[in-house]
Amino acid sequence: MNEAVAPAIDCDAAAALLEPLTELVIRAGRAILAVNRAAMKVDGKADGSPVTEADLAADRIIMEGLAQLVPNVPALSEERAPLALPPYKESFFLVDPLDGTKEFVAGRNEFTVNIALVTRGTPLLGIVGAPALGLIWRGIVGRGAERLTFRENAAPLREPIHTRACPPPKYSWTVAVSRSHGDPGTEAFIAARPGAVRTELGSAVKFARVAEGAVDIYPRLSPTCEWDVAAGHAVVTAAGGKVTDPSGAALRFGLAKDFLVPEFIAWGDPAAAERSLRAQRSKP
Repeated sequence: MNEAVAPAIDCDAAAALLEPLTELVIRAGRAILAVNRAAMKVDGKADGSPVTEADLAADRIIMEGLAQLVPNVPALSEERAPLALPPYKESFFLVDPLDGTKEFVAGRNEFTVNIALVTRGTPLLGIVGAPALGLIWRGIVGRGAERLTFRENAAPLREPIHTRACPPPKYSWTVAVSRSHGDPGTEAFIAARPGAVRTELGSAVKFARVAEGAVDIYPRLSPTCEWDVAAGHAVVTAAGGKVTDPSGAALRFGLAKDFLVPEFIAWGDPAAAERSLRAQRSKP
């Protein structure tokens, strides 16, 4: 697509897309759950990460759905990254059809389907679906966030969600950590905050738990891909939180060829982020 004719989608237009995009996440989640994990084939990508038929089935549903729903807006999926043509300077969709493939392969339930709408480098809308948990978290920046809980033979329960204020320093706070992707930088960050209670989680569920106020902070101080971050970034921000690099700078999406986020911290409490930055700057 010619970037010059790709539209910039605002909050009103994003709100009109929320329900059909959510339906795509639901359909992709059903396709993932229909795969027999005990019998499926697991292949390896060039970077060593796994890919399964569930990843590919979810990718097909979402990308075909986006092409029908908003054919004039570019879409980038993890499974089609080699076909991407950055920079995406206006609006585009950033998709991780199955985030947490390692969790999925291991038989755990903390894997997600992620769709983000990014406008001018910043995530505006995010949907994080956890099909095995029966949950979807979604939000539009400036419009709030909510959690959908799916129940058998009933309409989903919709609840507004909001991040929580970090406790004072003398009290413990909770930090989301990856079950599959630990790194020394993140460990040092946590160790510098005595009393932190670790909560091991998989995939973008970590962002979701920050957004709903169950977790105070999610640091990832090693490189990860933009499609792993964008949807959760939007949901946390819509819920009242903040996602930045360790220096407090905003993250930018769709502009670099490698689609990497070198480091980030998702804060439930923006005031806590500011206090942390002031403390860093005051150090000799």
